[in-house]
Formats: sequence, C-alpha cells, structure tokens
Amino acid sequence: MTAINGRDLIVWGFEPGEWFKRAVSIANAMRLEGADDAAIRAHLATLDPATHAIPMRTNALDFGVFLDAETEAERANAVAVIRHMDALMRVPTIVKGAVMPDACPSGFAEGTIPVGGAVACADAIHPGFHSADICCSVAITVFRRADDPKRVLDAMQAVTHFGPGGRNGVVKPPDAVMAGVAGNRFLAEFANIAVGHFASQGDGNHFAYVGHLASTGQVALVTHHGSRGLGAQLYKKGMAAARRHTAIVAPRVPAHNAWIRAESDDGRAYWEALQIVRDWTKASHFALHDLVARKVGNAVADRFWNEHNFVFRREDGLYYHGKGATPSWKGFSADDDGRTLIPLNMAEPILIARHRDHAASLGFAPHGAGRNMSRTAYLREHAPALPEGIDVRFFCGKPDLSELPGAYKDAASVRAQIAKYDLAEVVDTVEPYGCIMAGDWEADAPWRKKAAAKRVAKAAEAETK
Repeated sequence: MTAINGRDLIVWGFEPGEWFKRAVSIANAMRLEGADDAAIRAHLATLDPATHAIPMRTNALDFGVFLDAETEAERANAVAVIRHMDALMRVPTIVKGAVMPDACPSGFAEGTIPVGGAVACADAIHPGFHSADICCSVAITVFRRADDPKRVLDAMQAVTHFGPGGRNGVVKPPDAVMAGVAGNRFLAEFANIAVGHFASQGDGNHFAYVGHLASTGQVALVTHHGSRGLGAQLYKKGMAAARRHTAIVAPRVPAHNAWIRAESDDGRAYWEALQIVRDWTKASHFALHDLVARKVGNAVADRFWNEHNFVFRREDGLYYHGKGATPSWKGFSADDDGRTLIPLNMAEPILIARHRDHAASLGFAPHGAGRNMSRTAYLREHAPALPEGIDVRFFCGKPDLSELPGAYKDAASVRAQIAKYDLAEVVDTVEPYGCIMAGDWEADAPWRKKAAAKRVAKAAEAETK
C-alpha cells in the first residue's frame, strides 16, 4: 500500500500550506484503518483551511480621499496612491480607510498601504500597516529663556547620533521601559538593541530642527525619529506571527497585508510590545532634549510629542492604523494634551496643530509634506541645491540631496489642504533656523567602497587586455 503524500493532496485539489503535514498523517492513518480514497478526501475537506478561509473582498470598500492633485507629478502620485488603496480596501479585516494630503506609495506590491494612509480594522493588528519604523514620531521642547538658536543646534549636534547602529548605551533607557522589554515575549531578546540604539536618530527623513515659536519668539527644538532597531525587530517578529495566522485563516490575503488577531495571545502580547516601544521612543526623544537643555543651561518651558506611524485603539473597539498619518482626535493616547506637530520640510515652519477629529479622515491629519516621486526619481530629474538662509547640517558630512525641500510636496499646498478638509487646526508654528539630518552616510559605506574598488579593478584589467 503506497503512502499518501503532499503531492496526492494537491492532485485531490487541496491548497498546500502548514496544515499539510497533519493532513498527510491523518490520511495515512485512515488508509491503514481501511478507509478508501473517497472517504479520506471527504474527511480532509473538513480540515482544509481553504474551505472555510476568510476571503478577500470582491469589491473595495469606499475610502476618504483628501489628496488634491494639480501638477502632472501630483496626478501620477494620486493615481498610484488610489490604486494601492483600492486593492488594500479589499482586505477583510478593514472596516474603513482614508488617504491624507501627503499620501504617496510606500512599496510596489499591490495593496501596500501608502504613506499618508489610514485604516480602521476589526479585531486585527497589521504589522505591515506600521512597517519597520514603529512609532516614528516628533517631539518638541520649548526653552524658557531667550537663547541663540545656533547655540542650541550646536549643542544638539554634539549630543545626538545619526546613521546606522547606535550609541552602545551612552545614554540609558528608563528602568521601567527596560523591565517592559524584558517581560514581553516579542521584545525580550532585543534588550541589547533597546540599550544600544537609545537616544539615536537613524537616517532617512529623521531630523533635529531648531527654530522660534511664531507666537512668542522662544527657541524650540524638534526631533523626528522612531524606535530604531528595537522597532524594526519587533516588526519582523510581528510580521512572522501575522503571516502564520493569516496563512491559516485567510491564505489568499497577500503576505504584506497579514494580520494578528488582536484578541488572541499573540495579539495581546504584540499590542503590549507596541506600547513598550512607544514608551521607549518617547523617552529617546526627550533624553536628547534633556542633554541639550543641560548643555546650553536653559530651562524647559513646554514640551509635547506625538507619533504618526502607529496603531491606536478607539472607543468603537476598532484598531486605527496610521501609516505616516498624525492622530487628530482627543485622547488618542494617555499623554495627549490636544496638540500635535506636523513638519513639512527643513526650510518650512513646523505646524503646531489642535485636533479636529474629522470623521471621514478617520480622525487623522497628514504627518508632513510627503513626496510626489521616489528619491531616485527626484535626483534623476532635478539638480537640487541647499536652501539659502537655513543652517543645514548633515551628521556624516555628506549632504543627502534626496532630503532637500524640493524633494517634497509643496508645503503651502499641503497646508491649504489641511485647512480645506478641516483635518487639523494650526495654532502656532516653529519658524526655521536650521536642522541636522543623517546625510548620505552610504556614500562611504564599506560595501559601497568595496564595490567601487571592484569596478576600478575590472576597468583596469580591461584596459590591459
């Protein structure tokens, strides 16, 4: 008697998956007991996840669009954003969605949530909807006494860290945060990263910005960064758990749209991990701010912060995912004081906004200016120059031209759309003096130098032939 294997199950019409190992074992046990193939096949059909799987929606749910397009680049961007959202709104856990004025695609796979996208989900947390930069956020400290903004920016440059890696525990996270890391099964193995990356800012569009409040003239420091390697590792483990779950309950849902059921052991542990990472990130921002305050010898008059890449649970029980979207409703977090920060670009004011809780936008506002094209497309099609009148610094010493103001959407247009759609109420601004960003640290990365050396050697070898 020939044993039944996975190929036989496929011939019988079953969808391959993790359940196959158990199914093959059951099938062979039934055959040994004398069951014929028809009986075995009928029983396996009751076990096949595909026979009771949650399907993708045939038609997308409607979603709010708060994205105006006037130029050719803006129209192309809007078309791409709406195409991704249309595919995304077929995912069965999603109840409603919206796109903000800063929306732009964040991946090539169909149905990847755009930057500036927001969705509300029932009993589901989707790691792919916040991605690796969990709790990317902005924090502001306003100094009490008059000060020279250059002195504040100099102090920030002396105490911060941009680029890959971390600071190896030069500044320690709070004990309570580290206890949370140690006690959570998604985070416990990454305690060394929680220490090593604390009070560092990474790369990309993260920044330290110094300016004056338009209302009072006080000097303010604003930082923008996320949870660094700690969040990235949590995202990886969260995606693995989400894909395991979704492969069983909804195998036809694309892997990047996988979810963890919120009311499950994994879901509760992951939700807890998100809150711990949030606490870590907030502490990381203000640890840097405190170092600056001590270095310049100035007192703190005011400070607040907000995340714009996170998951929020509202009173209706739904899980609101903002991918680069600023929460704009009262009580979005326990430490919400009614204000949020919306940066635009290094040469523009940072907006200080109050909540509007616009229902059609799911209560979100844009998190910044967004882009109309990728970094590489921008550099290919433009000859960017550093903005005049702004003290722009790059931590590694090499400018990252893809982060200059021209790479972003028109700031005035984004601000006008915030007002037009009543997404947030701008109550003050931080007028720019200067900023620090990582810069193009990859230009001198070892792997790039090695590749360049190989190209030179290959060219030299070709010339000698």
